[in-house]
Amino acid sequence: MTFQVYDTTLRDGAQREGISYSVVDKLAVARLLDEFGVGFIEGGWPGAMPKDTEFFRRARSELDLRHAILVAFGATRKAGVAVAEDPQVRALLDAETPAVCLVAKSDLRHVERALRTTPAENLAMVRDTVAHFVAEGRRVFLDCEHFFDGYGFDPAYTSSVVATALDAGAERVVLCDTNGGMLPSRVTSVIGELTARLGVPADRLGIHCQNDTSCAVANTIAAVEAGIRHFQGTANGYGERPGNADIFAVVANLQLKLGLPVLPEGCLEQMVRVSHAIAEIANIAPDTHQAYVGAAAFAHKAGLHASAIKVDPLLYNHVDPGVVGNDMRILVTEMAGRASIELKSRELGLDLAGHPEALSRITKRVKDLEAGGWSFEAADASFELLVRSELPGGETPRPFSLESYRVLVEHREDGAVVSEATVKIRVRGERVIATAEGNGPINALDEALRVGLCRHYPELRTFELADYKVRILEGSTGTGAVTRVLVETDGDGRGWTTVGVHPNVVEASWQALVDALTYGLAPATAEV
Repeated sequence: MTFQVYDTTLRDGAQREGISYSVVDKLAVARLLDEFGVGFIEGGWPGAMPKDTEFFRRARSELDLRHAILVAFGATRKAGVAVAEDPQVRALLDAETPAVCLVAKSDLRHVERALRTTPAENLAMVRDTVAHFVAEGRRVFLDCEHFFDGYGFDPAYTSSVVATALDAGAERVVLCDTNGGMLPSRVTSVIGELTARLGVPADRLGIHCQNDTSCAVANTIAAVEAGIRHFQGTANGYGERPGNADIFAVVANLQLKLGLPVLPEGCLEQMVRVSHAIAEIANIAPDTHQAYVGAAAFAHKAGLHASAIKVDPLLYNHVDPGVVGNDMRILVTEMAGRASIELKSRELGLDLAGHPEALSRITKRVKDLEAGGWSFEAADASFELLVRSELPGGETPRPFSLESYRVLVEHREDGAVVSEATVKIRVRGERVIATAEGNGPINALDEALRVGLCRHYPELRTFELADYKVRILEGSTGTGAVTRVLVETDGDGRGWTTVGVHPNVVEASWQALVDALTYGLAPATAEV
C-alpha cells in the first residue's frame, strides 16, 4: 500500500495572512519538509509569481531532496488558447519539475460565471493541458477546485471533469474542499458515489481540505479510509482563512492510529523539530496547543493525571510523545498534588522520593503561592529554586543580598522619558552601589544589577533578557491590580523562565529578575 503525502505549504500555505516567504525561506522550508519525509513538495506557481519562478530556478541546483519530488503548480490552458501557445503552460514546463499540479474548475457555476466559458470548453481545457504535460514526460496531478460544492450542485458535470482528467492521463485527480464546508460523513459518501458513478478505484483520486469547519484533518482521514491514497496538507495547517489540513496531524493519525505506512522509516520523530522550524521561518509563534507537536500536547496539570502517570506514562498519553519528537510535561499549578510535584521535580533532575516531608512542604507552598496569583507552569527555573530551597542542603545560594533599590522615571520638557535605577547590594561580602539608565524602569533595574554584579560574575555578560511578559491577574482591576511577570532569559546556550507576583509591577519584575540571575549563576555561586 503506497501513499502520496503531498505538501503545499509553499503555495497554499503561503496564502495565510501574515506569511511572506522569501526565495531563501522557501528553499529552507523545502529542505525541512524533505527531512520530514513527504513525497511531494508543491513549490509554487511559476510564471504567475516571479518569486516562485526564481525558486524553481534555484531549486534545480540548490536542493538535493532525499524523499520528495518537487511539483510546480499552475492552471489549465486559457479558454480559446491552444495549449502549446499558452504562456502559463510554458512557464510550468520551464520550471523543469518531474511533476506538475494543474488546477481546474469543476463547479459548473464557476465555469460559467468565473471563467465565462462553456462547460464543453472547460472539459477541453482539462483534456488538452493534462495530455500536453503527459506527452512532455511529466507526472500530472489535477486539483478539482470547488469539487464538493460543484458535486452538490451538478454531480454529473463535476464527475465529468474528473473522468476527463483521468482519461487524459492524470496520475491522480484531487477532490478539493475549497470552501472548507464539508463534514467527514459527507466526504465518505461523495467518494463512494463518485467511484461508483465513474467505475474507477478510489486510489486514483486525491483529497485536499480547507479547515473552515475545523474538520480538515478529519475529512482527510475519512477520505483515506474511503480508499484515497493521495492526500494534501500544509505544515501546521497554514493557509488562508482558518487554513488547510495540518499535514503533521494527518500523518501522525494515519501512521499511529491506523497503522498505515505513510512516511519513510525514521522520519516521524522529526515532526516537532520540523514543525517548529517552519513556524520560525514563517515568523509565527508555534501553537503550544497544536496536536502532536505543541509544547502542551502532552502536558498534564491535574493531580489525578499525574498520579496515574507516575505508575505508567501511557495511562494519560494517547501515544508515546517521543515517537513524534515531543516530550511529556508535568505542569505545576494549584491543581497539582504530590504526584505532580514529584514527577515535575524528577523531570528537573531532583528526586523527592526519599524526602516525603520536603515533598509535603513543597506541595503546600505551591498551592499557597498559586492561590495568591503565582504560576509555575511556564516558570521551571523558579520552581526548581523553590524545590531546592526545601531539600536538605539543596538551597541555591543567592549571588547577592539586597539592601535596597530605587527606580526613577523622568518625563522631560522635550518629551524624552528616561528611567534610572540604583541598587544597593552586597556581593561576596562587598557593599556595591550601582546606577544605570534604561528605556523603562525594568530595563534600568536590570542594567543596574548587571553593573553591580559583572565584576564578580563576568559570565553575566552572556545573559540576555529574551522575553518579558506582564499579566493582570483575574479578579484584580484598575491601576492597583496584582500583576504577574514572566522573565525569559538566555545564556550559555540555554534558556530559563522565572516568575514574580506583586501589586507593584516593578517589585514583581524584581522578583523574577532575582530568580533569573540566581538560577543562571548557580554554577558560579556553587563554587564559592
